[in-house]
Amino acid sequence: MSAPYEIRVIGDPVLRRRAEEITDVDGRIARLVDDMIDTMYEAPGVGLAAPQVGVEKRLFVYDIGEGPQAIVNPVISESDGEWAFEEGCLSVPGLSWEIVRPNAVHLTGYDLDGNEVSFEADEYLGRVFQHELDHLDGVLLIERLDEDTRKEAMRTLRERQLAAEEAAAQAGLGRGLASRLGGLRR
Repeated sequence: MSAPYEIRVIGDPVLRRRAEEITDVDGRIARLVDDMIDTMYEAPGVGLAAPQVGVEKRLFVYDIGEGPQAIVNPVISESDGEWAFEEGCLSVPGLSWEIVRPNAVHLTGYDLDGNEVSFEADEYLGRVFQHELDHLDGVLLIERLDEDTRKEAMRTLRERQLAAEEAAAQAGLGRGLASRLGGLRR
């Protein structure tokens, strides 16, 4: 089975915009959640935010081994401590960095039935929540890096884009094949 959605990658403008609140959880949102879960599993990943599939809504799905869940309109109201941990992102494929984030967070939001949900999440689950919420606010993982590391990451991504474009040209497929890392030449 192929994933219902293509995951948007760095350079796609949708990843830089703040997602809109969801005012009504209807059948379209439920189908979106199902498709996002399928896409997340196929990637594979442990979390996926709606903007990563081109939908500018405040929604994310996750599964850290306890079954898939969706949170609508999530908000982190409290955080505590600090924890450095290696973190990657489906929208910045193939790269990961040690990122310092709060160790524990209090997150509220809504489930697909419109019920308020509340979590005291620490360590890994707390990190997943923070990472996905960043996507809803238009923040990419690469922006959490110090300036020198961010420059090196962008250089690596540009080199990968050029290599993909060269391989596509040699195969006679044109630039379209390499567009998944488009927008990096600025």
